[in-house]
Amino acid sequence: MEDPELITQAIANNVRAQRAHRGLTLDALAARSGVSRGMLVQVEQGRTNPSVSTLTRIASALGVTVARLVEVSDVPMVRVVDKSDVVAFRQGATEARLLVGADMPMILELWDWRLAPGEHHDGDAHPPGTREMLTVLEGELTLTVYGKGHVIGKDDAVLFTADRPHRYANRGEGDLRFVMVVAEPRQTHEARHHQDPSYPYDSHDHRDSDDQ
Repeated sequence: MEDPELITQAIANNVRAQRAHRGLTLDALAARSGVSRGMLVQVEQGRTNPSVSTLTRIASALGVTVARLVEVSDVPMVRVVDKSDVVAFRQGATEARLLVGADMPMILELWDWRLAPGEHHDGDAHPPGTREMLTVLEGELTLTVYGKGHVIGKDDAVLFTADRPHRYANRGEGDLRFVMVVAEPRQTHEARHHQDPSYPYDSHDHRDSDDQ
């Protein structure tokens, strides 16, 4: 895996460059993303290691993938990502590895998630038209979308509309691992931001002690 300090600096440089390219002030990006101005300052100065949720909001507001924000170098026509270059986000016993991503002609991200027994992750509502599809490699996933739970077993797959709050939970006794693809229409960003540049992506974590 890449050096964490190198990744933090890459995120700082990429967020700053993407914001400048779009002519956005920190306040404008804060309004679009739902991420506070203070947090954006820390991110752009490389003084913090932002969470997956924070990076997702910033990327959505900028119309790029999370992968674009964590890239250390330019992307060639064909990019082979070595396992040593995969970026991992960890919180407690939960690990999310961003394997690869693209933002043209649509926004795509490929993730490898691992959750220990009893762990869960709450996903923010993505922009309209966003779909997620995943397959369980180990254990059993309880996916909650808009308050309704679905159990996905090993080797099973699921496709769902992700423009609403959702939760991935491991209620089993063993470790859970699943691979997920996030697909988001690029025009969603362009149309939304053209109509209302202050539109906030989502300012809530949707976290609580019970399933939504």
